[in-house]
Amino acid sequence: MEPIVNSATDLSNVTYMFLCTILVFFMTPGLAFFYGGLVRKKNSLAIMWKVFSAIGVVGLLWIFGGFSLVFGKDCGGFIGDPAQFFAFRNVLFDIDKQYGATIPLLMFFMYQLMFAIITLPLMTGATAGRLNFGGWIGFLICWMILVYFPVAHWIWGGGWLAKLGFVDFAGGTVIHITSAFSGLMAIIYFGRRPDYDECQAPHASNLGLVAIGSAILMFGWFGFNAGGTGSSNNTAALAFANTGTAMICAMVLWCIIDYFVSGRHWSFEQLMTGPIAGAAAVTPASGYITPVGAIIIGFAAAIVCYFCVYLSNKVWHLDDTLGVWGVHGMGGFIGTLFIGILADPRVNGIAAGGRQFLIQLLGAVVVGAYSMVVTWIILVILDHIFNIRTTKQQMEEGLDPDLLKENYFGTDTDAAEAAAVAQ
Repeated sequence: MEPIVNSATDLSNVTYMFLCTILVFFMTPGLAFFYGGLVRKKNSLAIMWKVFSAIGVVGLLWIFGGFSLVFGKDCGGFIGDPAQFFAFRNVLFDIDKQYGATIPLLMFFMYQLMFAIITLPLMTGATAGRLNFGGWIGFLICWMILVYFPVAHWIWGGGWLAKLGFVDFAGGTVIHITSAFSGLMAIIYFGRRPDYDECQAPHASNLGLVAIGSAILMFGWFGFNAGGTGSSNNTAALAFANTGTAMICAMVLWCIIDYFVSGRHWSFEQLMTGPIAGAAAVTPASGYITPVGAIIIGFAAAIVCYFCVYLSNKVWHLDDTLGVWGVHGMGGFIGTLFIGILADPRVNGIAAGGRQFLIQLLGAVVVGAYSMVVTWIILVILDHIFNIRTTKQQMEEGLDPDLLKENYFGTDTDAAEAAAVAQ
């Protein structure tokens, strides 16, 4: 029998991708903790349930056709061949140089799976308290098939946008624009919660959980961006440095802006939010720019994303509970455009210029619009067939005790004891 191990595999690069894959996977629990601490305590477990559930649901979709739809042989520029890699067919230790010259396709399969898992959970914060569990699972399945898989193929799988020259190094468009603009449409569709006027800007219920979640997200983001190279090389080092630089710059400027806007006082919650905006913005450009470009993107993200969150909450009164559209959507949007302004051809062969900027603008607008339209269609159909909305009573009492029959602090006795200890 012939061995199935490919002799062209570079084990050092496999090790590098193994670590990056773990870092990206770790971001999903981090997102659960981050959102779980930001929402009201009565919905904390519910939103974490939704985030964690994506690991199983998206994982099955990815194994049974999802990876093929994204990275299979191109079918008309829109989608990949669904049978090519179905259930690990033709994956194992084969190497596809388009997706990694020295790592098995199996390693690339697992790395990309982690991106697929975390994408739609990003929008859960936009509809906290308004979408029940059955509605979430149904929407998750339909959205992955109709939005994520096609868009990822357009850009990363050799589809029509890739052929046009559009680039997205680590997911600013594929992940952040799709999920956040879908979240924006979901906000419009579901409307405001009954008690929105009383709690337009609720304080985080558990800042400790927010800190843990934000720290994990920042930690994992280095693998999220640097792993896009598929190997341990100079571009990976630049993407790694760009990620940290953008987070640092966004954190500082975000906090300064909030200090003056919120009445001259510092906020721990905002300290944890700023770097997330910087990371989201630098993600699409991280493998095409120098650290000087990352500085510009980090500062720009703090300004643009902060005021987008402010506009959506204070001016337009959108019930975007956790600022998903402002932070992730607009962060990914401006980062995508900055490729056309700051990309240095010495880094990865992509040069900034008017043509590249227009291509990036076209791709970002098309993906954002496509995500919103398809999201609306999915929600309308599901809402007419199934009961996907939470009731007024569930929103008032909280999803944790009503849908999960559980509370963040366990039983009522445990909660009372925890309150006594806190006092």
